[in-house]
Amino acid sequence: MSMSYGKMNTFVDIITTAPVKDAEGFVTHGDTVLASVRAFKEVRNTSAKWEHIIGNAAFSSISAMFRFRKIPDVDVDTTLFISDADGRYNIVSAEDVRGRGMYVEVLAEKTEGSVK
Repeated sequence: MSMSYGKMNTFVDIITTAPVKDAEGFVTHGDTVLASVRAFKEVRNTSAKWEHIIGNAAFSSISAMFRFRKIPDVDVDTTLFISDADGRYNIVSAEDVRGRGMYVEVLAEKTEGSVK
């Protein structure tokens, strides 16, 4: 699937919950936004593509897929979270689309009872 800028119409924050040291050397706890980007979002449905993803038992809890441009100096992995207008998502899988270093595809599960 080719990604045009027009298809990336969901604004998301890439969040870490790890303690972060600020410029003065103080450690901050809680959520820290690493990047705010535009993303393509697809919510889980019954299409053949989703059946292929969900067919893998490890991905049975996936509720959304996000695709966005690679963010320089930010390695997106399963320790991070995604937040958008619909809520917060745990990242279950993150991979480079087609190995070109241009886009990242994230499979995520929606967290329940989270505070934005």
